Formats: sequence, C-alpha cells, structure tokens
Amino acid sequence: MSGTKTRRSGGRAARQALRAAPLTDDIRPIRAGMEGGTYKPLSERDVQRIHETALKALETIGLADAPQTGIDVLVKAGAILGDDGRLRFPRSVVEDTLAIAAKKVTLFSRDGKNDLELYGNRVHFGTAGAAVHIVDVENNEYRECVVQDLHNAAKIVDKLDNVHFLQRPMVCRDIPDNYEMDLNTIYASCSGTTKHIGTSFTDPSYMKGAFEMIYEIAGGEDKYRERPFISNSNCFVVPPMKFATESCETMELCIRGGMPVLLLSAGMAGATTPSTIAGAIAQACAECLAGLVYVNAIKPRHPAIFGTWPFGLDLRTGAMTVGSGEQALLSAGCAQMHKFYGLPGGAAGGASDSKMPDMQAGWEQMCSNVMTGLSGLNMVYEAAGMHASLLGFCLESLILSDDLIGQAQRCVRGIEVTDETLALDQIADVCLNGPGHYLGTDQTLSRMQADNVYPTLGNRMSPKEWAEYDKPDLIENAIKLKNEILAERSNARLDPELDQAIRKNFNIHLKRQ
Repeated sequence: MSGTKTRRSGGRAARQALRAAPLTDDIRPIRAGMEGGTYKPLSERDVQRIHETALKALETIGLADAPQTGIDVLVKAGAILGDDGRLRFPRSVVEDTLAIAAKKVTLFSRDGKNDLELYGNRVHFGTAGAAVHIVDVENNEYRECVVQDLHNAAKIVDKLDNVHFLQRPMVCRDIPDNYEMDLNTIYASCSGTTKHIGTSFTDPSYMKGAFEMIYEIAGGEDKYRERPFISNSNCFVVPPMKFATESCETMELCIRGGMPVLLLSAGMAGATTPSTIAGAIAQACAECLAGLVYVNAIKPRHPAIFGTWPFGLDLRTGAMTVGSGEQALLSAGCAQMHKFYGLPGGAAGGASDSKMPDMQAGWEQMCSNVMTGLSGLNMVYEAAGMHASLLGFCLESLILSDDLIGQAQRCVRGIEVTDETLALDQIADVCLNGPGHYLGTDQTLSRMQADNVYPTLGNRMSPKEWAEYDKPDLIENAIKLKNEILAERSNARLDPELDQAIRKNFNIHLKRQ
C-alpha cells in the first residue's frame, strides 16, 4: 500500500497506531443499531394519507395470482376472493394483523457477536442484490460473477465494522443448476462470515435440501430454530399488486422451517408502480401489508421485515436510478411508514448507477446512506459495493463503503448537547488560564476516539504530506487491503468434519479454502 513511508512519522505515526487499535465498546463513536429517525420527509398528514391509500387499494383492488395454499390461509384470515380471482383485504383484517405482528425482530449471527435488533429507529447497513457481474477495477471492465466472488465478499464483510450483515449481493453465474446455485450460495456465505446472512431461493422444491444444509451447519434443527442466522429475501409480489406464486410457496416453507422472511416489494417507479414518490410508497405499503397478513395467517408473530423497496426510474431512458435523490427520498419515506406501523423495516440505500468506484459513486452512495440512516431505516440494503444500477458488485467498493458508512453513521449519531459537550468550563480555562487553544487538553484527548470517526483508507493529508508519501491512491489502497483480507483464511470457515459431511451430501463448487 502506498503511504507507508516513515518520514515525519514521530507523533503522526503514534496517533495513527492509537486510532488503528480496536476500540472498546464504551468509547466506540459508532456501532450497529444506533438510533436514527431525525429526518422525516413526510408530514404526519402525509403518512396518514399514504396509509389510507394503501388500505383502500387493498380493499378495492386487491392482489391476484396467489397460490391455492395462500388463498386458503388468507380467506380463512378474512380476505375475500373475488370472481376475478383477486384477493381483497378488508381494513379490519389488516388492522388485526398489525395488532399481532412482530414489532421486534432479531436477526441472529452465527457466533452471537453481531446480532441485529430490529425495532424503532435502530439502523443497520449491509449488502444485498443479485448482481450478475463483478466489477474488475484493475482492468476497468465487468465479468460474470462466480461462487468464489461471493465467498470473497463474505470474507470481506466479516472484517468490516460498519457493514453489519451479508445479504447475498450477487448470483453465482458459474453454477448453471439453480438448485446447486442456491445451496452453494448458502455454503459460500456461511464459510465466509458469521454475520447474519440473507438469501433467496429460486424454487420451493429446493427448500428441503436447503434446510438440510442449514440445519447441519447450525448443529441441528432445534439450534437453528432457536437462533436462525439465515433469513429469506422473498419477492412475494410482482408489482403492481400481484402475488409471485412460486415465491409465495417458498415463503410458506420458510415460515414453517423457522426462517425469518424479508417481505420484498421491489416496484419500479413509472413502470410497475406510479411514477410519483408518494404513489410508489403507497403501493409498496399495500403490497407489504398483504404480505404481512399472509405471514401472520400462517404463523402469528413470525419474524418478518416490512420490505417496501421501490426503485427510481429515469423516465427519459427507462434506466434504473438507484443513485438518485429520488431513490433516497423513496427509501426515507418508506422508513417513516415503517415507524407509523411500528414494524421492523428495510429498503434500498447506498447503491450507485456508476460503473466504477469513482466520484459519481461516492456522491450517490453517500446521499442515500445518510438519508436512510437519518430516517431510522432498520435495514439499509445494498448499502455497500453495488454498482451499475444493481448489475455489478465491486469488492473494492465494498471495502471503501466501510469508510463511507462510518461517516453516514456519525451523521446518524447526531449531536449530543450536555454540560460536558457544551464545554463552558473548557472555554473559560483555555481563554482565561491556558494557551488559547484546545490542542492537547485533557478533554480533547479524552474524547478524540469517542466523538470522532476516522477513515481507514480516506486520505486527510495536506498536499505536501501526500506528495512526501508518494501520493497514495485510494483505489490502489483498496485493492491492496482486499488482497490482504483474501489472503487470510476465513474466520468463519466450517469445522473440517462438518465441511466434509456437507461436501459428501451436496455438490459444493467452492474449492476448499
């Protein structure tokens, strides 16, 4: 890595070493689950109108294409099946569901060190998506993702303090059999990180084998049900207002197998939802409320995340605009609706339309990560590493996102106003008795770690110092750190006997690490 010379290294090197040392929990300036909620793009009247619109849509329009199993449980719960095949939801059915639905959800980690408590305005950032390409930064090109790329992403996430969970960010294009791809996704993720993992399944018939592997990794079905460390990202609807039949069947099996579900409504504003931000949020709320009724009709209080996930669209070209200000507003507005319902929720934030980790990527990723964080979004999905409007995932960008999300989290933490932080006594002492500045005072030194977030790779040198250190380059340093992480064996690797048993029962494509 550039920038490792020892010139002028005395005090600066000591300060760097101090900042590089792991912080104890009591002085960490940022951490998973900090409280957001200060940013509210919707007024109380706006929120109420969106809610009423969602209820009316459910009562008068309803949803089509539910599987027969879903029709049976939803009709039993009070939904009305019309002659047109659409299920309509009376207001009372939705309100009864909201009264019993889980208001707090824990997404467990495998080692118990990174459990995520979802409720209120607690904010968590992580990966997500289904990118089909990996961004090759060194060659300035894209190539298809392979299972090793997914495992590498998991290993990197495991090392990053500010990326709190791994939802599968890419698909393994080197595995043509979808069943094997789904199982290898589980294996590659679990052998790379012990943080919570989210994944999707392409066919309900695959769930038997998936649960066999998951229960084996957990040490038994009972242990998984006690601490489910994998959740299902489930696109249970095909907007506008239609159930996705096979995904619903998969969701039913996940619920019965003890797996938390993300109820994911991913409409496109102007294509599969209304083009207006308010209309897109209203439709997403309607669809996710229907999903919430579905889940609780099968198993009351089952852990479910309210995944209103509308995307922006460039109406000039039809291209996605995940890096736009409109996207940031969509997700922040959704977060407000989650608070109104009192439900754990998630939406998209932190993705970029840029093809490489450049200045465009920086402004796009920071904009929506800050706005969703300030809005109190419980789960900010796609917050790290995602490029090209969700088509490309970048390992270097994933690493850089740790710094970026760290700054976003500092914004979420906000400003503490106390007698100590107002510091009138310091001002008096420095001005009346001291040297006329605060450098090196006991109070400044005591709070330098607790109050401030220092970037790992971000460069704050003066131009002169930057030149003296051979002009360190951000992307080159990210590449070097990536290679250092990937050169180490994964801390999450499975026990050799367990690994051998899984490889005997399933066709694992990932080479032994």
